[in-house]
Amino acid sequence: MNNITPKEINLFLETHLLKVQKPGRYIGGELNQINKPWASVDLRFLLAFPDIYDIGLPNLGIMILYDILNRHSDVLAERAYAPWNDMETLMRENQIPLYSLETRQPASNFDVIAFSLPYESIYTNVLNMLDLAGIPLRSAQRDESHPLIFAGGHAAYNPEPMAPFIDVFIIGDGEFIIEEVTGILLHAKKQSSTRTETLLALSAIKGVYIPSYYNPGYSPDGSLKSLDPSDARFPKRVQKFIASHLPEAPLKPLVPNIDVIHNRIAVEIMRGCTRGCRFCHAGFINRPIRERSVDEIVAIIDESIKNTGYEEVALLSLSSSDYSHVDELITRLTEKYKDRNLTVSLPSLRIESFSIDLMEKLRGSRTGGFTLAPEAATDHMRQIINKPIAEEALLETAAAIYERGWTTLKLYFMIGQPFETDEDVVGIADLCNKVIRVGRQKIGGRAKLNVSVATFIPKPHTPFQWSPMNTPEMIRHKHQLIRENIKSRAIHLSMSRADDSWLEGALTRGDRRLADVIETAWHAGAKFDAWRDETNPDLWKDAFIQNSLSPDTYIYRERTFDEPFPWDHISVGVKKSFLLSEYRNSREGITLEDCRDHCVNCGILQQYRMLRQQPESDWKCPEIKIS
Repeated sequence: MNNITPKEINLFLETHLLKVQKPGRYIGGELNQINKPWASVDLRFLLAFPDIYDIGLPNLGIMILYDILNRHSDVLAERAYAPWNDMETLMRENQIPLYSLETRQPASNFDVIAFSLPYESIYTNVLNMLDLAGIPLRSAQRDESHPLIFAGGHAAYNPEPMAPFIDVFIIGDGEFIIEEVTGILLHAKKQSSTRTETLLALSAIKGVYIPSYYNPGYSPDGSLKSLDPSDARFPKRVQKFIASHLPEAPLKPLVPNIDVIHNRIAVEIMRGCTRGCRFCHAGFINRPIRERSVDEIVAIIDESIKNTGYEEVALLSLSSSDYSHVDELITRLTEKYKDRNLTVSLPSLRIESFSIDLMEKLRGSRTGGFTLAPEAATDHMRQIINKPIAEEALLETAAAIYERGWTTLKLYFMIGQPFETDEDVVGIADLCNKVIRVGRQKIGGRAKLNVSVATFIPKPHTPFQWSPMNTPEMIRHKHQLIRENIKSRAIHLSMSRADDSWLEGALTRGDRRLADVIETAWHAGAKFDAWRDETNPDLWKDAFIQNSLSPDTYIYRERTFDEPFPWDHISVGVKKSFLLSEYRNSREGITLEDCRDHCVNCGILQQYRMLRQQPESDWKCPEIKIS
């Protein structure tokens, strides 16, 4: 299969493409695609997203890396996405390997295949794509003829479940790490360096983790005891790389040939968050705050509109209304594009009147919905999660939303968080009943309320990493409490299935032994586990049994404070002692203020300064907020 040529792949596509759903997923040729002659470069990357094209093409991280790498005259970057089941069947029947969209080159011909890992439920898709490429699944089975397999993204902050399959993990701001990686790989090719020599050179880069150089140790009871480097050349803790500013945005983003989940220009206006919500993985791993200037954002949007024809722009961040110059930005955009019919979306807004003022400026029509995420419904739970929003403030905000013309409000909640009581769960229904009453008072029967209830999963590198998950039985009980106490037909309730979260919980909290479980599940047919209609929990339960492991060990018990985590060798810059103090604070209902206003000494500033070899006297919060 690896001897297939691009010409033969083209012939396969001409013969079989109309037999599959959405043939446009597999042909490339999008507006702004970059095509370089294969023989004109020294180094070739395949950027692989382990889900379908519809989800992967708009991924901003892939877009940025595609742009950065292709700026180098001696480097090319092409793309591959996971084929859907119908296309995979045809590919395997006709011995067609995973290939790049740009030049139809088999994936195995590239020097590097770099996977994005935004969430854990795509792990089996990574294995499936490696197998489709004809590449051995495990690093130890590969030789000089195989590409190096890279991975990065939010799920890489606990790399251990995927460690045996990945040669190189990128930890931190990968858009900057990739430049140094590229230089070393180019040098290695020119010097005809061996695979081992290349990996050793890469291991010296800040933010690079080579899992084959680290060995886990287990206690007699089977629990993880340690994970240590194989010798003194490798650090005991791999520090994430922290850039001082945001990467250059691609000004010619790819425009898909088919409908995808986000048909829009996406601009990251700010990276990081200072709110300190204790459940939020992204909020802790993306510290510290980095911002773009208003001028830069407007220039990016202006060029991107010219180069794409898009009529929608999304301003992305973890908390958009915390962007320092958000009012100025929205005013500039609405004035500049008032005659262009441009839609600007601003997700992740705070629960306050300021957010409504922003949305008022952005929308000429308010017939659609307005989304807020209180996460918890009682003062008790809001103190636990460090999101202290007074109920009165939420109701006042809801009233202002309805009376200004929005007919539908959407609220996001989470159940199963630490120290939650039945009263806290019933509080979700009670708060929703109050909100719809406010809506009825303002606009009568037109008022609608959509409520989404997710199940909490304790994530690595957060204060709640010591916490157990709720069992499916506990979640079903809480679902019933909410249903029984919802009083209005105008409230539409959506809740995640009680059995859906245990797998993500195990994968996100697992150690290296879970690699055997992942591979066993994949061999049994597991893939597209993020898709409700595709995932098969029984395959995974059998895989745990076959490998003499129990998911309960990873997800349904509180961790002791002296117990090592599988991710302790990965430093996100936030001190473990700070996270532990925050877990204890949550138990006591003690909240911390926004660290934009007052440094809480989480540790990120020290790591940032040490990375740049700056003296301790320069460790000051305001200096790190680049704008």
